[in-house]
Amino acid sequence: MALSATIYKARLNVSDLDRHYYGDHALTVACHPSETATRLMVRLLAFIDNAHAIGTDNDLAMTRGLSSEDEPDLWLKAADGRILSWIELGEPSLKRIKQGLSRAERVLVYPYAPRSAAQWWKKLESDVRALPRVTVWSPPAEPLAALTTLVDRNLSLDATRMEDQWLITDGQASVALEFERWT
Repeated sequence: MALSATIYKARLNVSDLDRHYYGDHALTVACHPSETATRLMVRLLAFIDNAHAIGTDNDLAMTRGLSSEDEPDLWLKAADGRILSWIELGEPSLKRIKQGLSRAERVLVYPYAPRSAAQWWKKLESDVRALPRVTVWSPPAEPLAALTTLVDRNLSLDATRMEDQWLITDGQASVALEFERWT
């Protein structure tokens, strides 16, 4: 018998002072049985980090993720169906990044396993840097580990960005995080 997805409910209150975006988001996130709490947290962080782009004509959404080879983990779509941002988690192949570039205006990558991400980056850095419209945002290991401890089936996070640093709290614990830009 196949294992079923685990459903998480996440309420995200995003206050991005750098980009003047303020919004509440109620998400239902289905996690594949092989998905770790760290990957789930990076998926939520990628959503939080890109929430500023949501508007009346844009829709930021989680996709089927691991269940689909034709979709990224998240994407930002315009009302006319164009993919504005193709957002990958982990360590995608160069082929996968190019697939995203062929379909979207830009590709964002958020690695979530610090040790293997460093090796992945060392291997692909020159090739990725040669591509237009690709940005890699790496969450530092210690803050990511602290955030992963906050994962719960009913998650409520307040995220505030000021001067490129996120302060994320669940009401009891707070974690400061600043993504490292690799490209």
